[in-house]
Amino acid sequence: MQVSETLNSGLKREIKVTVPAEDLEARLMERLVDAKDKVRLKGFRPGKVPIQHLRRMYGKSFMAEVVNEILSDSSKSILEERGEKPAMQPEVAMTEDEKEAEKVLAGDADFEFSMSYEVIPPIEIKDFSEIKITRPVYDVSEEEVEEQVKRVADSARTYEAKDGKAEEGDKVTIDYVGKLDGEPFEGGAGTDSEVVIGHNQFIPGFEEQLVGLKAGEEKTFKITFPQEYAAEHLAGKEAEFDVTVKQVAAAEELVIDDELAKKLGLESADKLREIIRGQLENQFGQVTRQKAKRQLLDALDEVYQFEAPSKLVDAEFDNIWSQVTRDLEQAGRSFEDEDTTEEEAREEYRKLAERRVRLGLVLAQIGEESDVQVSEDEMQRALFESIRRYPQHQQQEIYDFYRQNPQALANIRAPLFEEKVVDKLLAEVDVTDKKVSREELLADDEDEAEEAPKPAKKKAAPKKKAAPKKAAKNAESESESE
Repeated sequence: MQVSETLNSGLKREIKVTVPAEDLEARLMERLVDAKDKVRLKGFRPGKVPIQHLRRMYGKSFMAEVVNEILSDSSKSILEERGEKPAMQPEVAMTEDEKEAEKVLAGDADFEFSMSYEVIPPIEIKDFSEIKITRPVYDVSEEEVEEQVKRVADSARTYEAKDGKAEEGDKVTIDYVGKLDGEPFEGGAGTDSEVVIGHNQFIPGFEEQLVGLKAGEEKTFKITFPQEYAAEHLAGKEAEFDVTVKQVAAAEELVIDDELAKKLGLESADKLREIIRGQLENQFGQVTRQKAKRQLLDALDEVYQFEAPSKLVDAEFDNIWSQVTRDLEQAGRSFEDEDTTEEEAREEYRKLAERRVRLGLVLAQIGEESDVQVSEDEMQRALFESIRRYPQHQQQEIYDFYRQNPQALANIRAPLFEEKVVDKLLAEVDVTDKKVSREELLADDEDEAEEAPKPAKKKAAPKKKAAPKKAAKNAESESESE
């Protein structure tokens, strides 16, 4: 095999490989000799089939296997000999001329192909002790814990049916049918739906119109869906809801005690407060960690400036851009609405893609040199957590898909590996904790808590609200430990 470099420019490489016809012939003969003792052909005793007869019958198919084997094995071996790490799988090109290909398969011509790829640049890992990070820390107050406990208690509050008019805080059981231009629309009807007035479970303007109604009364509500409503066919539309009140129930006195805790599956009110505090501390702790990670990534971004492989940048940019354009389309907005242009946005997100790729390569190099490992147990937990997002009847199918596709499993492993590398770095850099208020911790959280930070927004697109139905989660879930 003859290997020659035809391109070496920046990170780009191109290698020409020539496999002489005699080498191909030697490999082919090995296969034919091996097949001689295994092939069973009519008219020949086992092991007595002439090699030339086998060649006439199987020569081209065997040679095709030889060629594929060379392509598969040579890429890896050539890269190892050159001591290079490709950024992506090398692109292989060979002749598209059918006559030339036929000559190769017939053993009458050398087999030539080329490999094109980009290399991962060498990254020299530096000392991290000079990196300084100020980590914002928020201490959860007793008042905040009590406020959350009251919310959980309110979700478990009992209600007693009453004959009077519905008031703020009452639970109203209703049937309703939503209509657009007099015609019912999909997803706009409900039976025996329970609405606690003031909990904002329905679209804006709905619950307020229940105030003053009694059991047995009917009323038509006029509602205008928000412009940024998730269901595009309803966004900004005026609808009518025919509502029948079936029951009005008043909330009983809110008492936070051990009996309430037992209703929630806990042994005592103190245990409820302990769990609530733990959840709040965990939630704010995640924000703290993300802000510390953001500072760490910013610091690494300043230290490690190098050319990133363009193929990786292109792939990352494509992922980002598809998400950006999809979000704009779903929100019914344009780049002009965001006070920018498509050209400016592309440039901005291209820079983000380059940053993500560079930092990804740096973290990968640090993890490799530090022998950071993701255990099988950690992979299993992450896999099951991912599978839980699917309906139960699909979970086995999804599990089998992941177990049979190494790349899919790699996509689960990657964030686990990155977080472990970040943990290692945060333990080595100079970190100073700074006590902050809740407002300070959560300020600009939408942008800054991103694991891979996005460029500053010029004008934030409005967020979509939930569909016209009850909230997906009941407040009781807040009392469950994670």
